[in-house]
Amino acid sequence: MTRRRRRPAAVLGAFALSLSVMTWAPQATAAPDDADLAGLSETQLSSQEQPATGLPGVDEIRHTRNIKHLANLPKPAPFTASSTWSDLAFQNGYAFDGNYDGFVIYDVRNPHKPSIVSTVWCPGSQNDISVKDNLLFLSTDSSRSDNSCASTPLSATNKAAWEGIKIFDISDKKNPKYVAAVETRCGSHTHTLVPDKKGKDVYLYVSSYGPNATFPDCQPPHDLISIVKVPLKDPASASLLSETVLFPDGGNPGRDGTIEEGYVRATSGCHDITVYPSKDLAAGACMGDGVLWDISDREKPREISRVQDNVNFAFWHSATFNNEGTKVVFTDELGGGSAPTCNEKIGPTRGADGIYDITGRGDGRELEFRSYYKISRTQGDTENCVAHNGSLIPVQGRDIMVQAWYQGGISIWDFTDSRNPKEIGWFERGPLPNGAGGGSWSAYYYNGYIFSSDMAKGFDVFDIRDPRTATAKAIRVGELNVQTQGAYRDLFPR
Repeated sequence: MTRRRRRPAAVLGAFALSLSVMTWAPQATAAPDDADLAGLSETQLSSQEQPATGLPGVDEIRHTRNIKHLANLPKPAPFTASSTWSDLAFQNGYAFDGNYDGFVIYDVRNPHKPSIVSTVWCPGSQNDISVKDNLLFLSTDSSRSDNSCASTPLSATNKAAWEGIKIFDISDKKNPKYVAAVETRCGSHTHTLVPDKKGKDVYLYVSSYGPNATFPDCQPPHDLISIVKVPLKDPASASLLSETVLFPDGGNPGRDGTIEEGYVRATSGCHDITVYPSKDLAAGACMGDGVLWDISDREKPREISRVQDNVNFAFWHSATFNNEGTKVVFTDELGGGSAPTCNEKIGPTRGADGIYDITGRGDGRELEFRSYYKISRTQGDTENCVAHNGSLIPVQGRDIMVQAWYQGGISIWDFTDSRNPKEIGWFERGPLPNGAGGGSWSAYYYNGYIFSSDMAKGFDVFDIRDPRTATAKAIRVGELNVQTQGAYRDLFPR
């Protein structure tokens, strides 16, 4: 989600499509086993995936037959209804869920019965989160009085205000301990964990944006990322390594307009970066630009290719490589995550995913556009809905991912054919009461199950039971930071 203090807001109309689904009550209806769908043709499977007529009611649940909702854990104390849940990371059967007031550690070794291990109160939006060994990293992207977890809000116009990266020791998951902090310019909206090649250090590529001449520590043009270096054996000595200018030409200058008319945010930093360390690649979603970098030198990312879409993309938000590293899915967060953009008025090519093939070799590689993907289900005029965070489902020989769409729910879709992406399953709740905002911020696949961080509802667990994704259930990884992609190739059966 874009920064609260600069986020646009809009209220748009809704539309209705003629679609057919089953509804689900947690206490009554079970999804089928894989065997119930096994042997069906692609056409027959598709018939199970068509949504139903009309909008679901307030808080009503709808989903395709191949999705089962296993569990929901509402926001625990000390967090309140106003605590916005954000991103997820995973490690050895534990899920780490950030929110604007801190983070929660869940035990998900039994996905049917997840449990809370500990909660940490540490305000500072948006608390984007990652883990490495015994360390946990949090992004602070709101101006605070100091770098402690007892800090209070302080205007960014005050030179003493603090924003940046916090580091915790999670060797005892019941009692995480604050270790250190590193201040970064314009704060840290997101960060990406990048391991070095020797395994001694990790780098954090810190993405931030929204400079203002009145902010002493966030001056225009801010065409950079901050790189923080963390020695794994001495995290307390973490430090700011560099402020690397990525857009010496200034990047996309942007274009004004309303959500309905279309607009493009000018580039002044990046929103999020995904790295593929084993391939020495990074893909940056940088406001007005989508970028492919060579990161063979972790301390000096080097641009290979850059693309813009000044017709349909308003705000380049995040990126996902396919397993082969031959494609990138970029998301467009039209409306900053607060607007209802999944409707006929906005259309199917805005607030969507853009699928790009990586063509050529070496420094001659290019990002070549192939198609857009957007959910087609009806969303109400109070439901914030737009493309957001997702991850690959490790299926050999196919490109399938699960993705969050805020109140549009979660979508499982296949982009093996880059020119013809197709949804194969989904889950959504109806509008929240009183027109409140919410929905799934991140939906990620980890060790056989889908986990979702819902801004309003808390922590959800899903099972996808479909022959097209069944082989993924055999893939196990110890640690998963989705923006630090690992190759599944060596884990596939031969």
